[in-house]
Amino acid sequence: MPISSGWRPGGETPPVKVLVTGADGFVGRYLVRRLLADGHSVIAAIRGGAQGALSWLPPEAASGVQTIDLELTDTASCEAAAARSLDAVVHLAAVASTREARQDPGAAWTVNAAGTARLAEALGAARAAGRSDPLLLVVSSGEVYGNGPPWPRNEADELRPQSPYAASKVGAEVAAREVARRTGLRTIVARPFQHIGPEQGPIYVVPSLIRRIRDAMRTGADTITTGNLEPVRDISDVRDTVSAYVALLTHGTPGETYNVARGEGIALRDLLGRLTQLLGARVKPETDPALLRAGDIPHLVGDSTRLREATGWTPAHSIDQTLQDMLDAQAD
Repeated sequence: MPISSGWRPGGETPPVKVLVTGADGFVGRYLVRRLLADGHSVIAAIRGGAQGALSWLPPEAASGVQTIDLELTDTASCEAAAARSLDAVVHLAAVASTREARQDPGAAWTVNAAGTARLAEALGAARAAGRSDPLLLVVSSGEVYGNGPPWPRNEADELRPQSPYAASKVGAEVAAREVARRTGLRTIVARPFQHIGPEQGPIYVVPSLIRRIRDAMRTGADTITTGNLEPVRDISDVRDTVSAYVALLTHGTPGETYNVARGEGIALRDLLGRLTQLLGARVKPETDPALLRAGDIPHLVGDSTRLREATGWTPAHSIDQTLQDMLDAQAD
């Protein structure tokens, strides 16, 4: 087993120590909660490292989580994080917004690619020194596949990134694999396709659509502005995505890459239709040229056969359930 032969999520075995980078991000919060619920020890690597950054956890849970400062642009910071005795590292920290990466592609490469290289190098050096032998789960993105055929992509498909974000994620994968080959650092790459859920920030498409629909309902407007609604996307619940990461920690094979995807596509136009139906709204989309993005991928759906066969993972949440949970969370 990648971590140890005795660990089973939720089982009555000694807890493992997991370092989660980007622990205060959208996905990181869900992963930390899940690991704690399974009885494991979590070190939350957060830029700034303040204990107050765990305000999203109940006080009794936050008190048991160690926070450390991690700056991916600083080698010494990465070495300090890797100096601990660790069982696993889930590397989530990144410039995660395609919009932010487009605004400063160099910064995206510095954090996503070079930052992953620094962290992996530090972990590989710790392994060589006999301090620890952690499993590194590098969280990449399904966007690395870029434009391609209108059917699900699998891990053997050519990588054709067409955004600074996706390109920097390819760089992160390459960097981690190079360190793994040279040092023996046990490394798995996860390529999650789009995932959504309660607490997701308003810069992302689904929370943004919800806000615009609700604004229109409040003001009586009959239209909302949107970008391109024709692309087809594979959309999972963030809780299912996190479950896949946990499954890979126990059942994934070092050296392998795994798509994390539902395996079904939905056009963004149909997604908008589901939201308006759930909200009881009567609004029509109106394309705003300012919201259009050059290089939009028409069809991006993932084949997660390898993940399912290796771990037994399967999505537990329907898209409608996830959308309703997001609406309920925003209403609160």
